[in-house]
Amino acid sequence: MMDHSVGGAPPIQIRDLHKSFGDLEVLKGIDFDVRFGEVVVLIGPSGSGKSTLLRCVNGLEEPTAGTIHIEGIDITDPETDVDAVRTRIGMVFQQFNLFPHLTVLRNLTIAQRKVLGRDVKEAQRVAKEMLERVGLSDKIEEHPSRLSGGQQQRVAIARALCMNPDMMLFDEPTSALDPELIGEVLDVMRELASEGMTMVVVTHEMGFAQHVADRVIFMDAGVIVEEGSPSQVLVNPVHNRTQRFLRAIDVV
Repeated sequence: MMDHSVGGAPPIQIRDLHKSFGDLEVLKGIDFDVRFGEVVVLIGPSGSGKSTLLRCVNGLEEPTAGTIHIEGIDITDPETDVDAVRTRIGMVFQQFNLFPHLTVLRNLTIAQRKVLGRDVKEAQRVAKEMLERVGLSDKIEEHPSRLSGGQQQRVAIARALCMNPDMMLFDEPTSALDPELIGEVLDVMRELASEGMTMVVVTHEMGFAQHVADRVIFMDAGVIVEEGSPSQVLVNPVHNRTQRFLRAIDVV
């Protein structure tokens, strides 16, 4: 993994981040850093701002105020080429967003060729390597409709990895999946974490948070209420709001 950062700056630095949609303030002053190789899991009720936060980090939403530095580069600065910075960030969404009319191989090569300028041979080599990483080498010529939801999401992860990102953002990657398919996607994510990939994951999968996260951040109503190690936040939460949330989903 290449360290593009300026002077060893953390991959992600967020300062006093605000985001409003009209009169609705969704993020109300978020501050945190993510270190290289760290897995940060964001938890919290629906509507707490977790997905909006990820979309700001990826440059899909423009913050109303505050700054986001990716490897030392301020992506909130109008002078910054956000598209260039975005190539360092892999993003996996709740919906798989695969092109239905293209084979798995074409799905994995198209951005490599258009964005990174790789030739066909190189793009295909990388695609095959990444499909192997997610255990789907045998599906290379299939169309997405022929795959299960879990397989489609693993293809989406492979597609993100084809861009050789320095970090990965996951926005509830298993919430659209049938329960029996969730494990295969979480296994791939666990594997990535064990290889040292910097990851920020929004999820309701508390087992994953407990066993894979270096740090858990609990968000509610657009603010960070509590953060710490999985055992601190999930086992011994300090705040009433965290305790209530975890009780509601049967964790404590």
